[in-house]
Amino acid sequence: MKHSLLLRYVIPFIQWYALMILITIGIDFLLHHYQLAGVGRYLGYVGTFLVLLSFVYSLRKRKIIETGSPKKLLKMHEYVAWGGSILLLVHAGIHFNAILPWLAVVMLLINVASGLIGKFLLRRSLESLKASRQALTVTGLEKEAVDKKLFLDSIMVDAMKQWRTIHLPIAFIFGFFSLLHIITVFMFSK
Repeated sequence: MKHSLLLRYVIPFIQWYALMILITIGIDFLLHHYQLAGVGRYLGYVGTFLVLLSFVYSLRKRKIIETGSPKKLLKMHEYVAWGGSILLLVHAGIHFNAILPWLAVVMLLINVASGLIGKFLLRRSLESLKASRQALTVTGLEKEAVDKKLFLDSIMVDAMKQWRTIHLPIAFIFGFFSLLHIITVFMFSK
């Protein structure tokens, strides 16, 4: 059981996170190798657009917009935000001349990690509840009895769904630092 938990949840998280970092390093290396480091500046615009586009899922979830499948929009949110994060990390590069962009980068990395962790933990708890429900149903218990036995598990799944209460403030802090960075760039650019 622990082996499958490691393979199904921990390793994929590490792979997605490491892949994001490796792709960032690879793109940054290629840009510097071909003396195109200035392109990184413009990748910030594209990355910001992609991250903002990923919020379509949040708008649909809160019923601010009515169109689109929530399941498909969630997948789009995950991949578009991940791709936008890569571009923003390339944009950030390795520059130690300003604290504000680094705060935004740190919050970006924390936000991506919280999103991946929440995704894998929620999936794990939903799969566990489903497996327990199926096992109890096979024994011949009626639906009400199964629901009673799984009451605490259901509460745990509902609690896991609340991880967004952590993910959302992190996203807002990231957005705040990013907005401050953008404002200061416009204020102090020549």
